[in-house]
Amino acid sequence: MAFEKITEESSLYNNLEKKSVAEILEDINREDHKVADAVQQILPEITDFVSKALPRILKGGRLFYLGAGTSGRLGVLDASEIPPTYGMPPTVVIGFIAGGDTALRNPVEKAEDDPEAGWKELVAHNIGANDAVVGIAASGTTPYVIGALRHAREQGILTGCITSNPGAPITEACEVPMVTVVGPEYVTGSSRMKSGTAQKLVLNMISTSLMIKIGRVKGNKMVNMQLTNKKLVDRGTRMLVDELGLPYDQAKDLLLRYGSAKKAIDAYKGEKN
Repeated sequence: MAFEKITEESSLYNNLEKKSVAEILEDINREDHKVADAVQQILPEITDFVSKALPRILKGGRLFYLGAGTSGRLGVLDASEIPPTYGMPPTVVIGFIAGGDTALRNPVEKAEDDPEAGWKELVAHNIGANDAVVGIAASGTTPYVIGALRHAREQGILTGCITSNPGAPITEACEVPMVTVVGPEYVTGSSRMKSGTAQKLVLNMISTSLMIKIGRVKGNKMVNMQLTNKKLVDRGTRMLVDELGLPYDQAKDLLLRYGSAKKAIDAYKGEKN
């Protein structure tokens, strides 16, 4: 497929500054409706990547995300939510952004232009055959990401990418391209909008399905979540009330004693047997 940089095509809308706030919001919402449909079109590709990553994770492998700018921030965000949500150590899903942590808040000049930087970060984390790498780049041309994917693929490591441009160089650099064709952005070239939303949806799918399949969810509950605030303690307590039929206060005591809903449920059922 010929490479068309759809993310840089002119918006379908014009004279934005002359529109009312209501018109702008209606336009953006209309465009956002296209995102879920674009993701639906690549469910087979997402399934393929997750199915290949799962046995690697079960063998102790890790999932790495690499991106620059918005793409990098979304990868770091998804990775950072795995420990509190599923009680996993922060070494299982790891996000890298070109320019390092400084780039999470401020642009780092030319950081994304180094094709060796991403691979060096992966090597520093002792990347191996059981690991998997997802490169995230709306444009599909980011050297920081493409270089890392090429090196990883050469080493036989599972590689995938999330991009919004069919035929982009990043799709040739990885084993499993996941291409969300969301069309031109509302503000021309602003890929933090539809492209970024599509990236977030795909990342949610990858990490959530992996966590479910490795046993970090019971029924539909986050039974391994970290109890880091009152809201989460209350949520965990209500899980025990529903699962074990205990009074709220007894369930809360049990939860706090064992530190997670899953451990509390297993301990309580073990005592009853």
